[in-house]
Amino acid sequence: MMPISKVGTSMGKKNSDKKVRELVEAFTFIEAVIALAIVSTSLLGLLRLHLLSISTADRAQITNRAVLIAQQKIAETLAQGYPQLGTDQGISESDTLQLHWERRIRDVRLPQLSQAHFKGLREIRVDVGYKQGNRDKNLHLSTYIANRDLQ
Repeated sequence: MMPISKVGTSMGKKNSDKKVRELVEAFTFIEAVIALAIVSTSLLGLLRLHLLSISTADRAQITNRAVLIAQQKIAETLAQGYPQLGTDQGISESDTLQLHWERRIRDVRLPQLSQAHFKGLREIRVDVGYKQGNRDKNLHLSTYIANRDLQ
């Protein structure tokens, strides 16, 4: 009877080893759900970060466009020589963006300059306004020019 019991015991041991291996090698449903929850949470964080970077790039592009318009208006004024006093304005459109600009040229009077009998210093100021989302934004850029004519 001994040989039969050996055979029976060895077969029982093979089945239990196989079951243990199956339990060790496979994921349980709970483990899979937890892993999926961790991955989806991290993906949501990455998606939010991506949307934030798109929004930041869009704001930077609009601000860059406003600065370029202000620089262009100042360069146009300086190219004409010593500017006349006054104000002008306009709208620059590109795609769906409307930028309103206003250029003001005014005399600058400083006490230090009046003592030196210096006249003819003017400020060129360009204001650019635009809408960003539901907010109104403004950009101001200015420079100064002196009359080069000696009086």
